[in-house]
Order: sequence, then C-alpha cells, then structure tokens
Amino acid sequence: MTNHAKDNDAPMNDPSRRDMAEEQDIGMSNAAAGGETVSEEDVLLRLARENEELKDRALRMAAEMENLRKRTARDVVEARSYSVAGFARDMLTVSDNLRRALDAVPADALAAGDTGLSALVEGVEMTERSMLSTLERHGVKRIDPKGERFDPHFHQAMFEVPDPSVPESTVVQVVQQGYVIGERVLRPAMVGVAKGGPKASAVKNGEDAAAEPGPPNPQAERDA
Repeated sequence: MTNHAKDNDAPMNDPSRRDMAEEQDIGMSNAAAGGETVSEEDVLLRLARENEELKDRALRMAAEMENLRKRTARDVVEARSYSVAGFARDMLTVSDNLRRALDAVPADALAAGDTGLSALVEGVEMTERSMLSTLERHGVKRIDPKGERFDPHFHQAMFEVPDPSVPESTVVQVVQQGYVIGERVLRPAMVGVAKGGPKASAVKNGEDAAAEPGPPNPQAERDA
C-alpha cells in the first residue's frame, strides 16, 4: 500500500512526465481558446507580416523626414534670398528719386561748366551707382527691356506707341526701370509698346509668336 502511494508521487519528479503535463495544459488552453492549434508555420507567417508592416512604416517615415528636410532647406534658402525684398523695394524708390534729380538738371547748365553743379551731379550719380551695386550684391538686378518683346511677367504696359518700323508688341520706351530679386519680380518695368508694325506669325520653325500686352504682374505687391 505504501509502495503504491510512492509510485504515484514519484512521476511528478520525472522530467518527461512534467513535459507531458505541460503539453496537456497547452492543449487545454488551446481548446479553451476555441479548439484551434497555432502551428509554427502560422507563427512565422504572422511575424513575417508584422515585419513587413514595420519595414513599410519605417520607409514611409524616412521618406516623410527627407521631404521635411528638403522643404526646410528650401524655405531657408528662400528666406535668405527674399527676406530683403521689402527693404530693397523701398531703396528702389530712393534710387528713382536720385535719377529724377539728375534728369532735372538742365543740359545747358552742365554744358556751361559750373564746377559746383558738376560736382553735385557727379556725387549724386556716384550715390546712385553705389546703391544699385549694393542691391545687386543682395540679388537685385535691373531689367533692361528696351528693344525686347513685351513679356507680361516682367513688364507692365503703360501705353502703346504707333511705330510700323518695329514688330508689334516690342518695348520701345521704358518709363520706369524694373528689377528682379532672384527669380522673382521685385518691380515690373513700366514700358511703352509698339503698335502697328508687322505681327509675328504663329509659332513656326522654332520661333515664338509675339507676346500680347497683358495685365500688370502683381508679384511685387505679393512679395511686400
């Protein structure tokens, strides 16, 4: 009797019997979960899917970070290039006033050889050149459209000039100089365009048709 009881207790200390008990417990757990047994292949497939999802998520995040880096770099470059746009536009007004002052000096007065007047004119011209040179170092460049085809992106047509000797829509007079900063129009050139000359034909043999005068370019106001 005693020996039989010992035989019943001994198997619990046997590793093989413990493994069997654990397998039974796992089987009961699977049965309790619905009676389905998860195979090793199912586990590997599930892990593979999860790995692909994580990899895809990481790639998308890396792409978003790269796009953000590029946008930030572009914004920094634009901020450096165009941050002086408002100030430069104000300085152009000063330059215009200097030019008006020079244009107001009578030619015969300069021809008379007045030393004081000549020195004054020379000083104003030097100031104007220095100002424009400083603006150019900051990316501001003058538009010189006289003789060119009218371009509504860079020019603002103020009036038409009857002139059959040049193609229609050619800039024949510049009322006020235009300027660009970088690739943007800081101030469109105010011009007069020819009317009545020969019209350029439609696009032919690689040549563009003449551009028709259009509305003023509002870019300068938007950059303020």
